[in-house]
Amino acid sequence: MFKSLFIIMAPDGDPSKHRATITTDKAEVTAVFIEMMNFDQAVDVAKDMVQKQGVQSVYLCAGFTHQAVARIASAVGGRAAVQVARGDVPSTMLAGEILTKEGWFEEEG
Repeated sequence: MFKSLFIIMAPDGDPSKHRATITTDKAEVTAVFIEMMNFDQAVDVAKDMVQKQGVQSVYLCAGFTHQAVARIASAVGGRAAVQVARGDVPSTMLAGEILTKEGWFEEEG
């Protein structure tokens, strides 16, 4: 069975509570929400899922920085592929507008 992990950031993400797994006969994907920009949580989740659950591929939402991606790739030590979701400029702007409207980002003042 091919096992994947999708790590997503959310302002109220808590990896101990916010996770779900979908399985078919040939594939399994687990989605885990972490707190926004808490890359330590992401590293811990990825390491744990690769070591204990046999995850073979880690997908990261578009908000992950290049440095965070490198940390996760290093943490899984070549035992899982690490991939990042990226969109084109119009899609990224649209998503940003929606997330802002929904209160995902603190207002700077």
